[in-house]
Amino acid sequence: MAIRNIRLEGDPVLRKKSRKVDKIDDRIITLLDDMAETMKQEEGVGLAAPQVGVLRAIILVDVGDGLIELINPQLLEAEGKEIKAEGCLSIPDRSGEVERPYWVKVKGLDRKGEEVVITGEGLLARALCHEIDHLEGILFIDKVIPESR
Repeated sequence: MAIRNIRLEGDPVLRKKSRKVDKIDDRIITLLDDMAETMKQEEGVGLAAPQVGVLRAIILVDVGDGLIELINPQLLEAEGKEIKAEGCLSIPDRSGEVERPYWVKVKGLDRKGEEVVITGEGLLARALCHEIDHLEGILFIDKVIPESR
C-alpha cells in the first residue's frame, strides 16, 4: 500500500467525469488499498479516485462504522433534506453549508465484484453523495448555499 497525493482545487482532473470500472483486477485492488491508506493518513471520511488522479468510478467512505468501498456507485433513492457544513480533502481549509439528502440508498460493487446496496442517513448519506459527485467532476463548493460562502 502507498499514500497517494491528493489532487487540489484547480487540478483539471477534479472537473472530469470518471469512467466506469469494467474489470476488477490487481490495479483496481491496489488503488482501493492505496486510497484507504491515503484517506486514513489524511483523516478524511471519504475519498474518490479522481482525488488521487485516477478517473475511475471508485469511492471510499468511513464515517466511523467501518470502511465502505464502492466501485461504480449509483444513487438509487434519496429522501429528506439536511443542510450542514462540508469540507473536502481536495479543498483544504475551506468549508460551506451544503444541502444534501438526509437518507440515501446506493448500490455498487465491492472489491470481489459482488453487488452491494448501502443505505445511510445523516453523515453517511452526505459522504456518499459528496464522493459520488466527485465522479461527475462536481465539488462541494459548486453546491454551497450562497449565504454561507
